[in-house]
Amino acid sequence: MKEFNNTYLIMRHGQSEANVADIVVSDPANGCSKYGLSEMGKHQAREAALAVSNQNVDLIYCSDFKRTKETADIVAQVLSVEPVTDARLRERFFGQYEGKSSASYDEVWKKDALDSDQTEMGVESTTSVRRRAVAFVAELEQLFFGKVILLVSHGDTLQILSSAFHDIESGQHRTLPHHETGEVKTLAKAGSSKNREFTL
Repeated sequence: MKEFNNTYLIMRHGQSEANVADIVVSDPANGCSKYGLSEMGKHQAREAALAVSNQNVDLIYCSDFKRTKETADIVAQVLSVEPVTDARLRERFFGQYEGKSSASYDEVWKKDALDSDQTEMGVESTTSVRRRAVAFVAELEQLFFGKVILLVSHGDTLQILSSAFHDIESGQHRTLPHHETGEVKTLAKAGSSKNREFTL
């Protein structure tokens, strides 16, 4: 099986004002200009940056939402790497749940587990999220070799992306360990074999 050209680290944004308000903010019309990091979120971003400072991060890519851009900017200050935004790392769109309580996530996740293609209430399907996120990583594989690349994104987007690296259906993303705010995980290491689910 083909091996990865690069090492990929994935980071969820630090605690955001939306997290504190306990509301869903997934519409770019809201998330790109509002609901940045809380003070706790800024602290989490700094701590995460220090934690990965020995991993020689070459490139940082982030969602264009305010909370991810602010996270990436803080990390960039520590690592001296200029972040680049890409809409394919955006939050999953939660449709009619926009602005509602974060408790809505559980309702959506239960439906995901039954059908990876479900779009009830205008929600973006896990199949769609995985397709755009995997396509982005595949593009980076074509562009770079031997790089350590940090992807700063959102909880659902990262867990759904991770599902492709664990050979599970995208709708089963919640069976993977929860990705905490500000947490950094390794998605794939250069030289490791790609699994069959990664290829588009």
